[in-house]
Amino acid sequence: MRRALIIALVAALLPATPALAQQTVEQRLAAYRERVERLEDQVAIENLQADFGYYFDKGLWTEVAALFSRTGSFEYGMRGVYVGQDRIQRALLLFGPQGLAPSHLNNHMQLQGVVIVADDGRTATGRWQGMVQLAEPNANGIWGVGIYENTYVKEGGTWKIAKLHFYPTAMTDYDLGFMKSTLPMEGQSALFPPDSPPTEVYRSLPGNYIPPFSFDHPVTGQSLKDLPQPPDSVLGRK
Repeated sequence: MRRALIIALVAALLPATPALAQQTVEQRLAAYRERVERLEDQVAIENLQADFGYYFDKGLWTEVAALFSRTGSFEYGMRGVYVGQDRIQRALLLFGPQGLAPSHLNNHMQLQGVVIVADDGRTATGRWQGMVQLAEPNANGIWGVGIYENTYVKEGGTWKIAKLHFYPTAMTDYDLGFMKSTLPMEGQSALFPPDSPPTEVYRSLPGNYIPPFSFDHPVTGQSLKDLPQPPDSVLGRK
């Protein structure tokens, strides 16, 4: 009932494009219905990503892993790739025990989201700016920034994370700041090795890697997947 009302309102309020003007009323309603469904998909994905952030911040690893599809993957910086809900849940323990311990801070905020839903409504991509705030007893706090490049899949009628890839692009000591302190990314765990190595090898600050965009430029249509990268003498990139 609610969806039917939304479709009726959209049909009444939105002007018909030249293509739609040539269609029958039934065809136009079907087109509007599809547009509403894609908008609902976008909202559902935005909520899914927000749920991930809230659960991840508080160390709710069981709840985080349940957001992934059956064959979903998790990749954080240079730690490597973990595949499947069980493997992801165990890998998340590398960030700390289940539930956020006293005097710990693990904030990973997602901002500037751009979600693109495929025409068939079965898959989608999302890019987010990540802000990181970390703290633990007897250690100085850490500021960080990074980029999420994710894919999503509708599984059993519910949107889930198919691939989550967080690229930390700069980490620093809380007091010193980015101009006086740059902290390296953690590598692959010997305690719980990943299923596969990192899909991309790069350096965070002082490197200045730009993660490829999953979506084209909205005005020019230009692909932003193969961007020229700044030189990096450590990685041998000229």
